[in-house]
Amino acid sequence: MQRERWSLAEGNWKPGLWVGFLFAVEYLFLGEALRHTSASHAVVFLYTAPVFAALILHFLIPTERLNGLQWSGIGLAFAGTAVAFWGTDAALSPTSLSNMLLGDTLAILAGAAWGATTVVIRTSRLAGASPRETLLYQLVMAFVLLIVAAFATDQLSFVPSTIAIGSIAFQSIFVAFLAFLIWFWLLRNYHASPIGIMSFMTPIFGVLLGGWLLPEPLEPAFMAGSVLVIAGVILVSGQSLIRSSLGAPK
Repeated sequence: MQRERWSLAEGNWKPGLWVGFLFAVEYLFLGEALRHTSASHAVVFLYTAPVFAALILHFLIPTERLNGLQWSGIGLAFAGTAVAFWGTDAALSPTSLSNMLLGDTLAILAGAAWGATTVVIRTSRLAGASPRETLLYQLVMAFVLLIVAAFATDQLSFVPSTIAIGSIAFQSIFVAFLAFLIWFWLLRNYHASPIGIMSFMTPIFGVLLGGWLLPEPLEPAFMAGSVLVIAGVILVSGQSLIRSSLGAPK
């Protein structure tokens, strides 16, 4: 194994605290969202993150300016979000409908926090830092802040079960360790917008698995909105690939 050190002299700790804070906020919003809305709704709204990141980076980094195709993608993504958000099944009771809309809103905020994390990494000294260092800032900050949030919301109790322990093991090994190390390595070596194309399949799998395994109702309006959101993310994050495949200049 390779040890990772923190060096305050390098000045990475200030953006490190920010990405750690945003990481904790993202998962706080996502965890609360899943208490109110379905997993399929949460995953679609969470993965608007590349759109938020690309939109903010457009105004901060000249090399990441959005072109017409990407602006069209942003328009599609936000239109799809509106369709999916306001097209919630009207047959639900007022309480259930209110809870689902609250959960959807929290999932969108989680996506915005994730997008903001990408922006901080790309525009700070963390762009040249080790991905392990960035991950360390996020995990330590999330550990501290989420424990405080759990205490404040009286959610410290834990009932051990096979599903609960298996879920924690999966999140710890594959999500919090391997997946994030790969993600931050990509952010160091490639532009933020193009690599977002690799994540567009996640909401597709989330919707399909939510309907199959849980099972969750898939409203027509939500499905239509999801298609628009995913298409928008593809246009924003994969515009260079699309232009290359069409033989158009980037």
